[in-house]
Amino acid sequence: MNYQALLPEVIIAELVFQVYRSGILTLEHRKQLRSLFLYHNLSEEDTTAINRLLHAIRRGWLKIAD
Repeated sequence: MNYQALLPEVIIAELVFQVYRSGILTLEHRKQLRSLFLYHNLSEEDTTAINRLLHAIRRGWLKIAD
């Protein structure tokens, strides 16, 4: 999917869905998150969704793939 043409909200929603469905945050997901933080002004809702992902990783509910 071409993520360049999509709005940040759509990208974040899709990314969160993929990570929770698979239970794994991949290198590609991490690159997308980094790009979103660097090049977009995120809304409070988007920031909350990303924080929930990070919290789930800290709690061990999600894994990080190398």
